[in-house]
Amino acid sequence: MKSKKPSISELLASLSVQYGVYPAELFQCLVTARKNKKACCQDLTIEHRGSVDDEAIFMIKQADNVVVQFRVLEETLLEQNIAFDNWMDNDRVRRQMAKLAPAGNVSASIKDLRHGMKKVNLEAKVLEVTKPRMVHTQFGNEALLANAIIEDDTGKIRLCLWDQQVNAVTAGDIVRIGNASVATFKGEKQLRLGKTGTLTVTKDGAAKSSPMDKARGIVCN
Repeated sequence: MKSKKPSISELLASLSVQYGVYPAELFQCLVTARKNKKACCQDLTIEHRGSVDDEAIFMIKQADNVVVQFRVLEETLLEQNIAFDNWMDNDRVRRQMAKLAPAGNVSASIKDLRHGMKKVNLEAKVLEVTKPRMVHTQFGNEALLANAIIEDDTGKIRLCLWDQQVNAVTAGDIVRIGNASVATFKGEKQLRLGKTGTLTVTKDGAAKSSPMDKARGIVCN
């Protein structure tokens, strides 16, 4: 029995997981390549190979190696307000993320973070923290939410802070994050602590914490 051909959303979601790019970024590169014949998405090159009927043909390469060639309906490239987050929510992508996920905790740099990674440990500097606001959650209750922009030597990422986490950090802090996960929201990767993640403020990035640091370190419940 022939396996079902993946949809364009499944294909791009799978590529985004495998090569660590945002689905929105990858899709935009298709649009650009359709217009300019070629576009680059991190270390991937997307080439528009021509069109047949109402479909555009694309080839994706990494260096000189062909990754995949596929067709996309021209009308799909014109779509606006695509829910890219939903692309990641399918069995095919979940299985792929499970295969790529390390068995235990992994120490990572921000540039190496990929959607679906779990048990992530890293250390970074807090650049800014947004003003907290009350939001309605999917569980029907209200919660306090703020976002911290954190940075290491390799890049920046958004860290979601909920309720008691909101006042745990300030701009300029060096934080140690443990057991976090990586998700995508509105086409942007972000770190989430969830129920088991930890967030500890260290002094000047030192391995040991001062009494104040320990007071400000939290475990997310």
